[in-house]
Amino acid sequence: MPSLCVFGAGAIGGFLAARLEAAGTPVSVVARGPHLAAMQADGLILDSGGERIVTHPRAVSDPTAIGPQDYVFLTLKAHSLEPALPQLRPLIGPDTTIVAAVNGIPWWYCLGLPEPFGGRRVRSVDPNGALWDALPPSQTLGCIIYPAAEIAAPGVISHTYGDRFSLGEPDGSRSSRAETLSRLLISAGLKAPVRPRLRDELWVKLWGNMAFNPVSALTTATLDVITGEPGLCAVVRAMMLEGQAVGEALGVRFAIDVDKRIQGAAEVGRHKTSMLQDLELGRPLEIEAILGAVVELAGWVDVPMPICTAVLELTRTRAAMRG
Repeated sequence: MPSLCVFGAGAIGGFLAARLEAAGTPVSVVARGPHLAAMQADGLILDSGGERIVTHPRAVSDPTAIGPQDYVFLTLKAHSLEPALPQLRPLIGPDTTIVAAVNGIPWWYCLGLPEPFGGRRVRSVDPNGALWDALPPSQTLGCIIYPAAEIAAPGVISHTYGDRFSLGEPDGSRSSRAETLSRLLISAGLKAPVRPRLRDELWVKLWGNMAFNPVSALTTATLDVITGEPGLCAVVRAMMLEGQAVGEALGVRFAIDVDKRIQGAAEVGRHKTSMLQDLELGRPLEIEAILGAVVELAGWVDVPMPICTAVLELTRTRAAMRG
């Protein structure tokens, strides 16, 4: 059985760890504060589908107690990765697979892309190159997360919907490490397809996030309001079309059209985006990975993004004014 650690066992990481533990796959989790204390005292509790599951992963605050792992799931917000590097280093050996379960454009994005993009670094998400150096893209497996969950109380995860964790190698190959992890996730009752073109799926998720998240932070509107108010919906649609032009210039294939993607968001209903939730709680916003990086990539391919650029600057200021 491979060793597996979830670093940042908050809502999504806790959901993942609980499902794996419940299925008999031993998991270590790195956490802190009351959440860690509750897991150590009473276990990690998952409420999902009307069922309560109590699991007992190994929960620590000091990663040196665990040592190098076969798989390390990173379930942090993108802007939290660089500050976490000192803690991550003890978990990562030369054969460790780093599973990048983060939103937006990841630091590894350009690995395996054709010239002139191959090997370039996305400065919006990795301004100093620290992530690329400490979390080698060659050891990284891409992961797109779909579940929605929250920490209902310290040590208690409430799972709302979704059970898919799409996996993919940056170079599109079907590796044994991806296949092994897929089987472990499937055995835990999760969907874990291995995608040869993970960037296509990454962009479909990012497509909505890059528009709905900042617009919600600027207006405090939930998804039903944004999609139902014609003026707001027009702004979101224009941003998404700009994003689609960037993705396609980089070789991405969009499997659905923009209106179907907006309809999917509308069907979620009265939901606060993660960026709006973070704003209300006074937390840092994932602005750069979700929108800043897209505007940066637009410059690489000479695609104009006037609306996205304006919204990006407004959102940066909104966050700064909230401290």
